Amino acid sequence: MYKKLFIPGPVDVDPKVLEKLATPQIGHRAKEATELQRSISENLQKLMYTKNTIILSTSSGSGLMEMAIRSCTKKRAAVFSVGAFGDRWYKMATSNNIPADHFKSEDGEPTTPEMVEEALKTGKYDLVTVTHNETSSGIMNPVYEIGQVVSKYPDVIFCVDTVSSLGGAKVEVDKCNIDFCVASTQKCLGLPPGLAVASVSDKAYERAQTVENRGWYFNLVSVYDKAKSAYQYPSTPTTPHMFALDYQLDRILNEEGLENRFNRHIEQAEIVRAWAKKHFALYANENYLSNTVSCILNTKGNGIAELNKELAKRGYMISNGYGALKEKAFRIAHMADRKTEDLLSLLKEIEDIWGL
Repeated sequence: MYKKLFIPGPVDVDPKVLEKLATPQIGHRAKEATELQRSISENLQKLMYTKNTIILSTSSGSGLMEMAIRSCTKKRAAVFSVGAFGDRWYKMATSNNIPADHFKSEDGEPTTPEMVEEALKTGKYDLVTVTHNETSSGIMNPVYEIGQVVSKYPDVIFCVDTVSSLGGAKVEVDKCNIDFCVASTQKCLGLPPGLAVASVSDKAYERAQTVENRGWYFNLVSVYDKAKSAYQYPSTPTTPHMFALDYQLDRILNEEGLENRFNRHIEQAEIVRAWAKKHFALYANENYLSNTVSCILNTKGNGIAELNKELAKRGYMISNGYGALKEKAFRIAHMADRKTEDLLSLLKEIEDIWGL
């Protein structure tokens, strides 16, 4: 049975976008492929509010996260975490023998500019990683304010994970001084999994040129060189996803419009927050709530796995709490092309099943 997905990725994909995945194939070195990748890059620059170089990767967002920390850390990385996916960047560092320190916020609390300032003023670090939107905890970090702190340290590369926010929340890369901004297409951008994107500053590229042992597939220098010079890539890319992304970016920019899209995500987030406060409680600090996914504390001790079984019979799916929050919280995503009426229907179904 088809289920409407209210999980923080993958998301339901518009049928017209799915059709584009079936576009007849072209040679990945052909002129058509170059023009396709040029179109995507130019539209991603608009979406990301940046003049930085765009790179595309046939991988999940984790691939480009690993590229960032492996290619751009020369001295030591300061990894800031508000949940499981911030922790992932630290695991990537240690598994690649990259010196790093792990700065974890208190449960439900954000990474603050003060925390970053405290670390950077030691002079120990030349790279900072921050998760903009943490799906495991429903926290959205203040990346603009953090970026202003990082900008005071010209030798520090600022890497931001916007995997679950790009296309659903406004991320102004250049204003935030982000050097390496990573995202995936299976969340707010509304595509199936399989393609990741990033914007990369000249500063990050120049740093990578001085770093040894960058690997092969996720070597920033070789990928950047091909993308910058010819809108091409060292290895075969997923052209079906590119056809779909090119189409979807045009819809986002020219049909719905960026501000309308961002406002729709905010409106749906506010609906879920109000509902959660009425029946339960939110996990994250109220001043730093995600606009694309809400993490709701299971204050009534109800069975969340059982809830999902019942929801599946009615054509819906939500997410259990992640990691240590399993059964202690549940998550409702409100991202990509989700319609408000579907969200309201989901909440009514949960009320009916749990007798709220």
